[in-house]
Formats: sequence, structure tokens, C-alpha cells
Amino acid sequence: MAVKNDIVKELNMISAGTVIEGKVRSQGSVRIDGKVIGEVSATETLAVGVSGDIEGNVSAKNITVGGKVRGAVSALEKIVFESKSVVRGDIRAARLVIDEGCMFDGKVTMSDKSQAYEQRH
Repeated sequence: MAVKNDIVKELNMISAGTVIEGKVRSQGSVRIDGKVIGEVSATETLAVGVSGDIEGNVSAKNITVGGKVRGAVSALEKIVFESKSVVRGDIRAARLVIDEGCMFDGKVTMSDKSQAYEQRH
């Protein structure tokens, strides 16, 4: 019996009302609508919903924040801060989008993909 290993295509969700303390690591994509106290990393996409709240550093290939993040944010490719997001911490990415209305407090470092990858590993 052959087992197909498509971990990268999986979406892991942390729903509103859920609180996780510790490191969250995924070989795919993660969506956070609850609260995480600790580091979050994903090899693909990390999405923080409007009700999402992270206290810790985050890293992924692409990151979209609609909620709150307090910690360093590092993306291999692109970071998007949506209009209701609150981000307090330094960020590093190859591309950055900050929507009007976002609250951001930190330092921005623009880098190409190889530099962002080296920072994560």
C-alpha cells in the first residue's frame, strides 16, 4: 500500500477560542484565528486572521496578517499587513505590502530570497 506524501498542500488551522503555548511548525500552510504564545513557522503560507493573535516570532514563505503579531516577522517572499492588523516587531521580506489603517511599529529590512532564507536557518 503506497502512501502519498502531500504534506505541503495541507492547511493547518488554529481556530478562534484556542490558545496554544509553545512552538508551532508546519511543512505546509497555517491559518491562525486563535492565540499562539510562542514561535510559529511554516514552509508555505502563514495567515493570521482578524481574530488571530501571536506573541512570538513568525516565519514562512508568504505571510498575511489581519490580526495581531508581537515579534519578528520573516518571509522568504512576501508579507502583507491588512488594514486592521497590529504588528509590533522587526520584519524581513523580499516584498512588503502595508494596507492603509495597519498599525506597525518596528524596523523593516528588505532582502532577496536567499538572504531571508539564511536568516530563518
